[in-house]
Order: sequence, then C-alpha cells, then structure tokens
Amino acid sequence: MLGVKKEASLDEIKRAYRSLAKKYHPDRNPNDPSAEAKFKEVQHAYSVLNDPQKRAQYDQYGDVAVGEWQTRPTGERVYQWGGGSSVQAEDLEDFFSAFGGQGARGHGVGESIFEQIFSGGRRGGRAAPPQQPVEEHHQVNLTFDQAINGTTLSLRLSRAGKGDETIEVKIPPGVEHGQKIRVRGRGAGRNGGPGDIILVCQVGSHPYFRREGADIYFDLPVSVPEAVLGAKIEVPTISGRGTVTLPPGAASGSKLRLRGQGVVKRGTGERGDQYVVVQIVPPKQLSDEEKKLYEQLRTMKGQNPRSQTPWS
Repeated sequence: MLGVKKEASLDEIKRAYRSLAKKYHPDRNPNDPSAEAKFKEVQHAYSVLNDPQKRAQYDQYGDVAVGEWQTRPTGERVYQWGGGSSVQAEDLEDFFSAFGGQGARGHGVGESIFEQIFSGGRRGGRAAPPQQPVEEHHQVNLTFDQAINGTTLSLRLSRAGKGDETIEVKIPPGVEHGQKIRVRGRGAGRNGGPGDIILVCQVGSHPYFRREGADIYFDLPVSVPEAVLGAKIEVPTISGRGTVTLPPGAASGSKLRLRGQGVVKRGTGERGDQYVVVQIVPPKQLSDEEKKLYEQLRTMKGQNPRSQTPWS
C-alpha cells in the first residue's frame, strides 16, 4: 500500500506515508469516497510498519499476522485481517483439531503459522482452542484539540446485573483518527475476572488546521503587495500564536516552516512541524485609484511570468 520495499528504513516508510496521506486525505477529496478508503488503508499500513513487533510479524506472515479479534453484533467472535478477511473462532478450533492426534507435529504442521498466530501452540498433541483476548471495544469521539493535546474522558460502562460504572481514562497527546488505546484490567472479563477495554478514537476535523502524521498544515491568505514585497504575519499554531516571515516574491503554494510546532510523536516525545502554506488572494474590488496603480504596473516593463513556460 505504501509502495516501499521490504527492507525500507523507517524514514522511507514515513516519507511514503506522509505523501500518500496528503494525497488521499478526505479534506482534499471531499467528493471521492474511494479516497477516504485508501486514506484508511494508508493509516493502517503505517500503524503496522511503524511498530517493530508488528512489522516483524507482517514480514513473516503477511496481513493475517496483524489482524484483530472482534465481536460482531450477533455475538460471534471473529479474527479479521487485511481487506475484510475473517474467520470465526469455532472454525479455527475445528481447523486445529483436524491436525491434532494425527502425527501432524512430526511433519511440521503442529507449529504452523495459524497456531502461532491464533492459538499460541498445542498441548498434548491436540490443537489448543484459540486464546481470545477478553476485550470491550468502545468508540470515543475527540475534538481535534483533544487529540493533539491529550485529555481525560469519563467513560460510562453498563455492567449486567451491576448497574452503570463510570471510569476516567487518559488519552495521550498526539492520538490519530482510528487509533486504538488499551485500558488494561477495566473491562468485564470472563467469570467475574478483569478484561481490557479498547478505545477506538474518532477525531473530528478542525476549522483551519489539518494534520498529516505529526505535522500540521495551515493555509495563509496573503495580499498581492505582501507576496511581492514580503511581510511579517502573525499566524495561529496549535500551542498559541506565532509569527512567520514571508519573503519577497513568495508564490502561492510555497510553504513556511515552524519547527517543533506540530504534534507529539508517539513513543518519542518529539514534536513535528507546522507548515504555513501561502495562498495569494487578489483583490476582487478596486477603487479607482487602486485600479490606476495596477494599470501603471501592467504597462511597466517587468518580469514576464510566462517566459520560461514550454509553450513560450
């Protein structure tokens, strides 16, 4: 999905991810549902390859090794991976049992990929039932600012026969849309024992910031004189206000970098950057005096912006 080789470095993976995330971001493709699906695939691919343990599993076994257990609305427990492939827990147990007691271990089947991933190995020559993690999945809706800065949420849980329970959960800074956070030991579990809660983060959009990995992007409207002559302009950042220096002759689409004004990178504590994207806005209405001045500029012999085009 990321278009990188198996031996790609983490930096190469990050560059590929940022490029594709930018290309398929829903904000840039508002009328293209396929772009949103590809954006989610890119996010998933990066979440796997950015984690050394998951990457090693993926390198050895492929998508099947980096799936997850889910409970369907009908109560069926399934292991799902890749583009929607899944298998029910009961089918897995039947599959393992088909090899059990038949001398399969001697032929190398007993330690197959499926046993390593789904059941954790065999005991006594028979396939052990799949070791399903006891998990509760809850979706949490976060604002853009909450995801960037972190927050504490009150999560209300319904317990059969025990009424409702409210717990406090901490959301670390820098979580991404679709990221899962495990809260250990606070789920219902089996036979009265504790289980885990999996929080699936849904992050809302921002009125003017957009995020690509650990970097923040912001479109800055500038006037024609500011673009021509340069200017110092105050801009918002995710941590307050800042100032950028617009160099003379800045073109639309050029980027100004604010180092360390991005999102906290998971596991490192470092921050990404903020990029201010220049958008030159010509005036829609001119006074008579302004119109005369622009006419004078047009008649003056200056640089022809089309002089280096292929058709010139």
